[in-house]
Amino acid sequence: MAVKIRLQRHGSKKRPFYFIVVADARAPRDGKFIQKLGTYNPLTVPATIQLDRQKALEWLHKGAQPTDTVHRILSFKGVLFLKHLLRGVKLGLFDDATAMEKFQAWHTEHEASLQRRNTEHKKVRQSKKQMPVVKKVETVVEEAPVVEETPVVDETTSSESSEA
Repeated sequence: MAVKIRLQRHGSKKRPFYFIVVADARAPRDGKFIQKLGTYNPLTVPATIQLDRQKALEWLHKGAQPTDTVHRILSFKGVLFLKHLLRGVKLGLFDDATAMEKFQAWHTEHEASLQRRNTEHKKVRQSKKQMPVVKKVETVVEEAPVVEETPVVDETTSSESSEA
């Protein structure tokens, strides 16, 4: 049985809300599922993701394949990085404590970058609120091009003077 970690759509028309679930690949999108891992709400800014990391990690170790969107969500939440670190522990590259230290360091850095991004977003929204809606209109007056008059040379007088 092929098992997938995927999104199950809920919510009304044009107001999506998703459950992150583990389901049989042959089951319909909103049909029967094995276990619910969390939720995903793309309408909030930033998108709200609630995920049980331990359950997701267990299913990844069992061989469940995430869909593209869920793969990005798991990567964003650090589940795939944790799986990578635990594989290093299994191979004997480092011990479990070192893996957890690396994950905690990544997690704190990730949270700090999210905070920074949120504050920048709030500043941009505030600056857009304070900007006046009325735009200044400049009037440009175009001048007519000046045509220079060229002196007219009488050819009859010039030819007579050259013959003399």
